[in-house]
Amino acid sequence: MCFQGLKEAKPMYQNLMMKPEAQPRLSLNMPGVDDLFPGFTPGEFAVLQGSPSIISLTSLLCVRAQLPTQLGGLSSSVVFIDGGNSFRLYKIARLAQLNQLDPEEVLGRIFVSRAFTAYQLTSLIMEKLEQTISRYNAKLVVISDIAGFFLDNDVPQEEAQRIYSQIVSYLSNLARKLGIIIIATYLPYTDNKRNESLQEMTSQRASTVLSLSKTAYTREVTLEKHPSFVLGTAELPSENLTLTDFMGTDSGQMQTMQLAGIF
Repeated sequence: MCFQGLKEAKPMYQNLMMKPEAQPRLSLNMPGVDDLFPGFTPGEFAVLQGSPSIISLTSLLCVRAQLPTQLGGLSSSVVFIDGGNSFRLYKIARLAQLNQLDPEEVLGRIFVSRAFTAYQLTSLIMEKLEQTISRYNAKLVVISDIAGFFLDNDVPQEEAQRIYSQIVSYLSNLARKLGIIIIATYLPYTDNKRNESLQEMTSQRASTVLSLSKTAYTREVTLEKHPSFVLGTAELPSENLTLTDFMGTDSGQMQTMQLAGIF
């Protein structure tokens, strides 16, 4: 249950000469989405919910966080708390290659710890997370399937709600205190009786809420909550479009989406 880097990494972009930005922003770098949501900023506790595709989206963010700030990254390592056994090494490696990064170096800068119960997840967040962030100088924290264990009947309902409320409040405060980005995924549990109350707690504490939806005809990202951006929905490019349709401006983004299976 300890945090562990997948491999020791060498410093990245040692010879890259660019002017630093005053306010870094972790962008998704997706055509059609960036106009709606330019990206996450330090101090945000954000929630990705809806389609299970959010699992792949967090893989993309783990890679993009390591890019220089001038390219929409954070020049940072990543702390990943895996609550739903959703960390996919092969997907991270592929996305690293598509972003012209060394997969071994990228994996070496992602520090992963898995939880297998609600109480282990609570300990990782409430007792160990701040120290881990400081140790690895991480500017991005990802918590996958944040509510899953607390929806289990093995955890008494009143206790689950009490502890979960403490967790999401803590994460919101920690993001602001440290000036980092914390992103939690909330997977769909529509048939669970506890789901509505826990999801409401999560959304209330989050500064940013993004929902992903996918049907037979459309794939959309909806910005449901944000302190300053205009809320709305962006439709993602059709899967039938080829890379040549995006040559010149967005070919790289579309290639990342198609080959890595983001949606």
